[in-house]
Amino acid sequence: MENIKTQGINLPRLGLGTYRMQGDVCRAAVESALHLGYRHIDTAEMYANEEAIGAAIAASLVARKDLHVTTKVWNENLAPDAMRRAFDTSLKKLRLDQVDLYLVHWPAPNMNLPSMFETLMKLKDEGRTRAIGVANFNIALLKTVVEQIKAPIACNQIEYHVMLDQTPVRKYMAAKSIPLVAYCPLAQGRAASDETLGAIGRKHGASAAQVALKWLLDQDGVAAIPKASRRESQKANLDALNVGLDDEDLQAIAGLPKNKRFVNPGFAPAWD
Repeated sequence: MENIKTQGINLPRLGLGTYRMQGDVCRAAVESALHLGYRHIDTAEMYANEEAIGAAIAASLVARKDLHVTTKVWNENLAPDAMRRAFDTSLKKLRLDQVDLYLVHWPAPNMNLPSMFETLMKLKDEGRTRAIGVANFNIALLKTVVEQIKAPIACNQIEYHVMLDQTPVRKYMAAKSIPLVAYCPLAQGRAASDETLGAIGRKHGASAAQVALKWLLDQDGVAAIPKASRRESQKANLDALNVGLDDEDLQAIAGLPKNKRFVNPGFAPAWD
């Protein structure tokens, strides 16, 4: 598995997303993924599955140093004391002494960015998280964090797939050497039934979903965290790494509509 080096950590390009997976289903999914060779597990306090993931990690034979674990603080817990409490709870549920990456899950309208990142950087200095980052930050917020606060952001995790153009934010992040971690990389399952992607897949003996995933992973500085609870889907996503897309394929994908955003809650920032 290829890694992206960022802020002192190695981020595996393909990880397992775990949103809406809970309890025994989540534990079984993480155990399966680790057995298949996944080394990047993504969770969040809001997913209410950190205990299941902690149990799966504890039961696995994977050395902690070989595993990357990301979790996130919910946007109601961005004040310093609340963030520390949330972090302590996440760490306890995960049964870990340290996470590899701790993200702000969503910005909040009333957040105090300097105090938030002061707290995050203290957690990093204490060695309790190896790196810090953000999710769902637009360019304006990123500029404040990177250029004014000068926080060492290891990634911005955002919705990104063949049906959503993210060129402006990608360009800004690339200029600042900040990786993009793509969530909903298969457009919440819609990529699997796209006729253009299906035709490209047939040409390469692959599925439409594998084509969509490889399109992302072929881009510099982009990682992806598809959710997959079934072993077959997890393996298919890993196998997407072996698909080779040519210029004709990329041209066809470039022709797809790129204006479909599927995650846009009321508290989302103004997207650029």
